Amino acid sequence: MAHYWPDFAQNGKGEITVRQLLSHQAGLSALTPVPGLREVADVERLSQILAAQVPLWPPGSRHGYHGVTLGWYESELIRHADPAGRTLGRFFADEVARPLDLDIHIGLPESVDRSRIARIHDWHPSEMLLHVNTMPAAFALAMLNPRTLSARSFYVPSGLKRGGDIANRDEFRVVEIPAGNGIGNARAVAKAYGCVAVGGAELGLAAGVLEALTHPAVEPANGLRDKVLHYDTVFSLGCSKPVPHALFGSSDRAFGTPGAGGSLGFADPDTGIGFAYVMNRMGFHLWGDPRELALRQALFRDVLGARPQT
Repeated sequence: MAHYWPDFAQNGKGEITVRQLLSHQAGLSALTPVPGLREVADVERLSQILAAQVPLWPPGSRHGYHGVTLGWYESELIRHADPAGRTLGRFFADEVARPLDLDIHIGLPESVDRSRIARIHDWHPSEMLLHVNTMPAAFALAMLNPRTLSARSFYVPSGLKRGGDIANRDEFRVVEIPAGNGIGNARAVAKAYGCVAVGGAELGLAAGVLEALTHPAVEPANGLRDKVLHYDTVFSLGCSKPVPHALFGSSDRAFGTPGAGGSLGFADPDTGIGFAYVMNRMGFHLWGDPRELALRQALFRDVLGARPQT
């Protein structure tokens, strides 16, 4: 990382590799201080905050879902490697959304009619206590304590709390939170994953990119238990991989990301399919939301005859 972004080397991060970061092994899932929307909108200030972080565990020893911070670190990596110095949102618009004609935005531009944006219906954190049979109990309890790593990893930017209305406010939509506020529709997400599933020729992906995405990252020295989500996870270059309790796609070559509230998007290279499910009423499942699972089962198990989904 420091080869591309020298300031990243501060506070013991000089040896962290790009693959470790993308595999959620860098120990940078939470930030101190926690940036607010004003800092997020100030690219240089956010860069300083990110560069100054101290890893929360020895990089490579463990992994924990960098559910919000990963997008900002990826953005800084792109910004420092790109000759044009573009942020991830700008790079995505130029190099992915435009060539594929995708209705997806990271940092909502003024040109998008706000009446087209669905309203998010969220729930209060205390409601997780009624759904400990749906999400891991250890994760649900951790999210109720703002001092835990789980809560600190998700309640970013500052002021972002479940059950609030910040996701429906324009001040939140217009800033770039690449891992947290991309705005698009299911058809566009599926199209993007479908392009990559067949090699990404339209995007000019290098020959080995798809193959690298299909393989899991090197397992952390201390195993697969995720320090943020509190269950076993497997990652590959920023994406999640199938695990026994969360099988998606026709084989373990699939890659994608389960999202907040029950959403899911992934690429299935064996069939060349890109799949996406989105919703605006947030559910309580970290994976396998019944609404999404019914659609995925109908496609992969019932139509394609692939393995059952979970």
